[in-house]
Amino acid sequence: MALGAKLQGFYCDLHVHIGRTSEGQAVKISGSSSLTFANIAKEAAQRKGMELIGIIDSHAPGVQADIRTLLASGEMSEAEGGGIAYQGTTIVLGTEIEIREPGRKECHVLAFLPDLTAMEAFSNWMSKHMRNINLSSQRLYVPARQLQDEICGRGGILIPAHIFTPHKGLYGCAAERMAELFDLERIAAVELGLSADSGMAGYISELDPYTFLTNSDAHSLGKIGREYNVIEMEKPSFAELRLALARQEGRRVSANYGLNPRLGKYHRTYCAGCGSIVDEAYATSERCPYCGSPKLVQGVLDRILAIADREEPLIPPHRPAYHYQVPLEFIPGLGKRKLELLLQAFGTEMRILHSAGEAELAAVAGADLASQIVRARSGTLALSSGGGGTYGKVVKS
Repeated sequence: MALGAKLQGFYCDLHVHIGRTSEGQAVKISGSSSLTFANIAKEAAQRKGMELIGIIDSHAPGVQADIRTLLASGEMSEAEGGGIAYQGTTIVLGTEIEIREPGRKECHVLAFLPDLTAMEAFSNWMSKHMRNINLSSQRLYVPARQLQDEICGRGGILIPAHIFTPHKGLYGCAAERMAELFDLERIAAVELGLSADSGMAGYISELDPYTFLTNSDAHSLGKIGREYNVIEMEKPSFAELRLALARQEGRRVSANYGLNPRLGKYHRTYCAGCGSIVDEAYATSERCPYCGSPKLVQGVLDRILAIADREEPLIPPHRPAYHYQVPLEFIPGLGKRKLELLLQAFGTEMRILHSAGEAELAAVAGADLASQIVRARSGTLALSSGGGGTYGKVVKS
């Protein structure tokens, strides 16, 4: 995506999990066994069309051993500016960490380090404060600001993860304001999560200075790029990413591409007693209006409205444009065979979603699917809301 002689727009997904090491050691227990470091790089470069990927289980020693092997073989190389280079795609090395301050619920943060040596040193430090350094998203038993000191002191960047989700999101369950946990001057950006968009986040004034990201939180290869960003940089690297998040030297995140929040698993309040998604009129109730159960899981929208310090959302001029986009896998009738035909014709999912014309798509997949893909680009497909851990759905017209 060319923007001029110097800066270009690169597709970027900064939240991808490792399921297993190449030796079969589990890293993300709930992640697919096919999610190895090498397979993620290949999927991102060859099928998805992602040019910058954040692998957030790079702290695990088994993953680091895999990276060292890939570097030694020449299949990958260390990218200038930080990261691991593979076929035009750069992988930035990150980790997802669980923290819990006294008297609060736990929440997740993402940390990215400049290179493999820095990540190995950070992992060594974490191993002294963590029960199992080999696994993903583990609890770190240090105060939040001490963690911030370690990340920033090593040249890294800190990004609170899926900030509004009711399970382990900072605003979703741990605090009403980020300042209760962190030094706001040392937050690089925030990740919205699948059930929120930038308009919803505009109800909270504390978030005004920050660049927003929306990422896939992929637990399988197919979910990579489910949500993603366009980042304007000179080239994909850790150093350029840092500049873009800080909106320095012309670098910036220019677009977020995400699910309509209604498709997110935690968009609306949900009753764990009867399984119902609670109607908006009753979202602030203490009991389910359908079965009377008190086992309500507050949805993202309802939580945001409950902690808002504005009557109406405000979107600062620097905020990236947020585009509702339905991933190809959500489109009714688009099965594996048709998707393979489209990939053979257009190369990557990003080209299918952004570059291919409707007539070109129709020539490969038929007029109906072509129309649905074009409508997926514009966010005009009919949707049903998600909640309680169940995704919303595209309603076939």
